[in-house]
Amino acid sequence: ITAPVRCAPPGNQPLPIERDTCRPFLQRELELLADVRVVVALGGFGFDQTAKLLGISPKPRFSHGAEVQLADGHLLGSYHVSQQNTFTGRLTEPMLDAVFTRAKRLAWPDRP
Repeated sequence: ITAPVRCAPPGNQPLPIERDTCRPFLQRELELLADVRVVVALGGFGFDQTAKLLGISPKPRFSHGAEVQLADGHLLGSYHVSQQNTFTGRLTEPMLDAVFTRAKRLAWPDRP
């Protein structure tokens, strides 16, 4: 678990300076991971920043359940687990479970 920014920005929108200041931390964390098969990004901002760091071009469209095939794995998207999304029902427990079930199947296709 990591984050593209390290603060809770006003209006849930990080400023470019916040994004750029925090990017090296996310980049280093991704570099330290060995044998990653699936990355689940929470929220559009997290999805976009992860896609950018992974060198995915053109920029993939974010949606809940979005899936991008990579040369050596997958990037999946989910709505962020914020109170704003969970309390309003935009993201439900079954929706989140479905994304992580998909991630598990992609990471270990030979396991039940």
